[in-house]
Amino acid sequence: MRRYVLKKLLLALPVLLGITVIDYLIMSLAGNPLDMMSGPRITREAIAFKATRLGLDMPLWKQYLNWLNELLHGNLGYSFKNYQPVAQIIGSHIGPTLLLMGASLAVGLLVAIPAGIYSAVHRYQKRDFAVVTASFLSSSIPGFFLALILVYVFTAKLGWLPSNANSLRWPSQGGSVWGVVKNMIMPVAVLAVSVAGSNIRYIRSAMLEILEADYLRTARAKGLGRFRVINKHALRNALLPIVSVIGLQIPTLFGGAVIVEQLFSWPGLGLITMNAVLQRDYPVIMGVCLLSAVVVLAANLLTDILYALVDPTIRY
Repeated sequence: MRRYVLKKLLLALPVLLGITVIDYLIMSLAGNPLDMMSGPRITREAIAFKATRLGLDMPLWKQYLNWLNELLHGNLGYSFKNYQPVAQIIGSHIGPTLLLMGASLAVGLLVAIPAGIYSAVHRYQKRDFAVVTASFLSSSIPGFFLALILVYVFTAKLGWLPSNANSLRWPSQGGSVWGVVKNMIMPVAVLAVSVAGSNIRYIRSAMLEILEADYLRTARAKGLGRFRVINKHALRNALLPIVSVIGLQIPTLFGGAVIVEQLFSWPGLGLITMNAVLQRDYPVIMGVCLLSAVVVLAANLLTDILYALVDPTIRY
């Protein structure tokens, strides 16, 4: 296992390098940040001075090499907008994003696993069709559309929940835990619906395949209870394909949080990413893209490790 993990980590280095090259090229196509600084009161000399100071007067390949050199020295650069260190900006916003992602993944799986098992046990019945239909609807509805519906119902009509987190105060800032929970309910619901909808079908298909296995018939013949047969023997062996799907949900949640955080003004990475894209803040964009790539690679590695924990017969 150690050799396998080390091999994966070594392979991740050229992959990360390739991702940063592609991200930098795509980012440069969005336009020059100097265009956002120009105006009637700004002279060409001031713009030229700004370009020299930020290194934007160099060829694109040299800008990338300078950024890569700073990265290898542990420096993600400074924001073009507020001149704060990118590492500090990401560090101050990653906590709310991880909280939102973790809560959404937990809620989505708490709904998906029982619903998938229930659907598989009652296959081809009305209850099965109802669960599958609900999963298709929840996975196909756009997140921004569901967010607008929730805001209209629970904020505009009922007035129960806040529609944005601009006034959110964390417990460390004198706020209350309930205030944080109220601001989380709608964004977590939007992300959890997508997680639950896609996972229900995978869990159902995995359980259907396991329920037809010979060893489960033997377990039933021995007189084991229905609950023990399904939730101990069947579910454990059905977890292998489920683990891979859960591992892929982490990068998906990370990307989906960008839109959801923007809609609900959640103070996470999604909000600063959208602002950086609109302002063409290259260092912040590259810092977030690098973090996203690391999250994807780490999720894949974690999935492979969980394979061995779920199924001890796997040898790397």
